[in-house]
Amino acid sequence: MTVTSETTPISHYERIGGAAAVKSAVELFYDKVLADPELAGYFTDVNMTEQRRHLALMLAVVLGGPNEYTGRGLAEAHQPLRITGEHYAKVGQHLTATLVELGVPADVVTDVQAVLGQVRDQVVSAGNA
Repeated sequence: MTVTSETTPISHYERIGGAAAVKSAVELFYDKVLADPELAGYFTDVNMTEQRRHLALMLAVVLGGPNEYTGRGLAEAHQPLRITGEHYAKVGQHLTATLVELGVPADVVTDVQAVLGQVRDQVVSAGNA
């Protein structure tokens, strides 16, 4: 008799190192964004400790980790900021560069980029595309 065990596929979240890896990515990502003169202004009056926490929770969900995010939806949080398509693309470039710099596998980076494409219209203000 042969016994086979089914294994649950490991999530991207687990593959990159879980909460600690996500936290490192968020820290490096915001270092890049806040150093970008075209993007830093969006964060002038933002509690960055809370902002980093929110992004870490959201990124965990995107990567297949635990869903503990209870904040505002993407559109509600971003539409009042009048974010342009160009600035959204720059943020995506910073996130991609962060993940690559941290050695995240290419397929995970590609999946994160796909999610960025899927949520773009929730973040970019109409008329600023």
